[in-house]
Amino acid sequence: MKPSSLLRLIPVTYLATSVAALSAAGWRSQSIYQVITDRFARTDGSTTASCNVNEYCGGSWQGIIKHLDYIQNMGFTADGSSYHGYWAQNIYQVNSNFGTPADLKALSAAKSYYHPFCLIDYNNATSVVDCWEGDNIVSLPDLRTEDSDVYTEWNSWISQLVANYSIDGLRVDSAQQTGKAFFPSFQNSAGVYVVGEIFNGDPAYVCPYQNYMNGVLNYPAYYWITQAFQSTSGSISNLVNGINTMKSSCSDTTLLGSFLENHDVARFPSYTSDASLTKNAIAFTILSDGIPIVYQGQEQHLTGSSVPNNREALWSNSNSYSQSATYYRFIASVNQIRNQAIYVDPTYLTYKAYPVYSDGTTIVMRKGFTGKQIIAVFSNKGASGSSYTLTLTSSQTGFTSNLQVVEVLTCTTSTTNGSGNLAVSMAGGVPRIFYPKSYLVGSGVCSL
Repeated sequence: MKPSSLLRLIPVTYLATSVAALSAAGWRSQSIYQVITDRFARTDGSTTASCNVNEYCGGSWQGIIKHLDYIQNMGFTADGSSYHGYWAQNIYQVNSNFGTPADLKALSAAKSYYHPFCLIDYNNATSVVDCWEGDNIVSLPDLRTEDSDVYTEWNSWISQLVANYSIDGLRVDSAQQTGKAFFPSFQNSAGVYVVGEIFNGDPAYVCPYQNYMNGVLNYPAYYWITQAFQSTSGSISNLVNGINTMKSSCSDTTLLGSFLENHDVARFPSYTSDASLTKNAIAFTILSDGIPIVYQGQEQHLTGSSVPNNREALWSNSNSYSQSATYYRFIASVNQIRNQAIYVDPTYLTYKAYPVYSDGTTIVMRKGFTGKQIIAVFSNKGASGSSYTLTLTSSQTGFTSNLQVVEVLTCTTSTTNGSGNLAVSMAGGVPRIFYPKSYLVGSGVCSL
């Protein structure tokens, strides 16, 4: 077992800036930018250093500290600095390739300026529950986490780790490779929110893990979202059915980790070069139930198709840390409206999103209680899709008559008719995101 990633949280201004560890409920309002420490930023600031994706590339915790504004300005309340690999020999030592314990504490100490929270990734080098001693590539001897001396040591370790580095949450890598019974005492010892990686697309397999830890990564939704938007022939109906299945199968979808890319799966642009499809997929994950997780490089449209090519160094991209890149600005806009909805009504977080309309190419989602809800229209028609008008009824959206709403991606104001119906102008296959105008005044969204 070894710690394998650190995520740092930077709450937006309307969140409490307490340095106390976040509860599970507190994590609902966060949004995470997942970083591979070795591939995000170097201490020397170089953007020309080469990176062999099969070796260490020189990224560090100090490098992350120097680019916290890059993450914060995208609207994230979290940045992540991952450990990389399965090679720990001493669980009480940090990976020296990323820096020193003092560097890691310095990243934590950034709380004094950014008010961050921390989520560290824990990895268990066991097989899928039963013993496996590795293969001819990597040796991963099993640890009997059922034994009291083993789990007692890990519980003691995680308690110390949380205290020493001011950790606010835990992401458990390969959680299905450890017996479920291990996690309740581990989570209790940590005293913080725990989300587990269950690399499986079946809700019946994934959801029961919420009985043992606070949350899990929403892999089932990842597969449905990818299938729906990776081409113009994707299945919207499977996505609709999947959303409803997750809500009925998982104990609390608002504590799941919602993502489109990570270091274990192909980057979405490796499936399609269509910008509209990519924007729909990104926006869907951010506005879904749960805690949004965006993997470093999505904002710069990196295209690595598989491991290790999907773990490329961010600085090797031609745009590097550009804050004017198309997807950087798009993600910032979607994060901004989510953050505003939370600010206006914190119960937005516990309202479970659901599809209010769908057809062969369109899915319309509602999240939020009446009067303060986000209505988002997603399409897989693609950039070459025709222009048309979709009329959504008041019973579908919850909008009242003669209500002004803003489409926040184009900053266009529309007014519902006397019956509360909303005419949505669709063009070029891009998503539409609507929110009541009265709750945007003074927010900065669309310069209001």
